[in-house]
Amino acid sequence: MIIFKSINKLNKEVNFKANVGFVPTMGALHKGHISLIKSSKLKCKKTLVSIFINPSQFNQINDFKKYPRKLSRDIAILKKLKVDYLLIPKKNDIYKNKKNMKVSISKKDKILCAKFRPGHFEGVLAVIKQFLTHIKAKYIFLGEKDYQQIHLIKNVIKNNFNTKIIICKTIRLKNLLAYSSRNFLLSKKEINKASYVAKTTKKFFLKCKNNYKNLKKINNLKKKIESKGIKIEYLEVRNKKNLSINTNKSNFKIFVSFYLNNVRLIDNF
Repeated sequence: MIIFKSINKLNKEVNFKANVGFVPTMGALHKGHISLIKSSKLKCKKTLVSIFINPSQFNQINDFKKYPRKLSRDIAILKKLKVDYLLIPKKNDIYKNKKNMKVSISKKDKILCAKFRPGHFEGVLAVIKQFLTHIKAKYIFLGEKDYQQIHLIKNVIKNNFNTKIIICKTIRLKNLLAYSSRNFLLSKKEINKASYVAKTTKKFFLKCKNNYKNLKKINNLKKKIESKGIKIEYLEVRNKKNLSINTNKSNFKIFVSFYLNNVRLIDNF
């Protein structure tokens, strides 16, 4: 595996005319990331992974400071997976041209995470735009757990780049909790509570699939989860195609965001 610490050097040495798959990450790799990498290796001739903890997508400085950092472990995982290239850029390498990085999201998109984390997606999209301006990968691999993020990245790519998005399913533990780098910050007790959110939300989703009218009882689900001492940020039903509130039996999706000991987790079913 070749490790690059600058985008310019990466561009000089990697032939992006070949079939290259790109997996952007913030490190603290888990089985969700590994699934993305394996999908890229199956579909592409070469696979590039990036590790960059993007400060502009954190709307709270403490959240940025406590985000798990496990670089040595991550490099060992990537070598074992036989990843071709790893990019670990410096902050200055990404933010050297701030004028070209400005990205705004529309009023209609300021829902779910965007409503509660102002500036978060603008930070995500700015870095994705910067990456794809210089990294001419054929495919970018993204996980379905970050559903709203994918929805917004689609708009950026559609209007600016030729890279195709490959959406990969959410990978879960046996207890149904979605793999997340933030899980490293949870105690065993908190892991069990997070698992409870996943299990009860999925059970409710399946119940609504059988009888769409059950969606009217979503506030009961919220109360049930909160009774376990879990702080719900949002629990909403949205159209899985455009994230609008106009849903029917075949196109609805349930989105949840919650806190456990100041650790924020998201999921969808």
